[in-house]
Amino acid sequence: MTAAADAITALLNQQQQHLDELLLLLRQELAALSNRDINELERITSAKAVVLQQLQQADHQLAQAPELESMKQQDWFKQLVTNIDQQLEQCKRHNDINQQTLEQSQLTLARFKTELLASRGKSGLTYTNKGMPTVDNKGKGIKA
Repeated sequence: MTAAADAITALLNQQQQHLDELLLLLRQELAALSNRDINELERITSAKAVVLQQLQQADHQLAQAPELESMKQQDWFKQLVTNIDQQLEQCKRHNDINQQTLEQSQLTLARFKTELLASRGKSGLTYTNKGMPTVDNKGKGIKA
């Protein structure tokens, strides 16, 4: 291999390592979502942002490589890109799972909030102009 091919291979391997790290973070994020660990979610979100930035930088460096077009015809290049694409698809699937988990958790919390509001003031349960439940406390605590 030439020096240019070595540099491109190193960049592709770097992208693969970043995707490995992102996949691990996505798995940790799912566990943190399940445990409702806010501090861990904040840490993971920050780490994901860093990894995504590193991926973007490696992608930019790869796009700037002078011999990239000629390397795209090589079998080894196609194989590395195929592996990276498969790994990227795994990350997307895990991200979708995390999104669904978060949405379900938010729905559960909204139902719980509605139940609490309803039990707190059954006669005063109303809805805002956006359809969100609220308790109307008018009439209580008025002193003459």
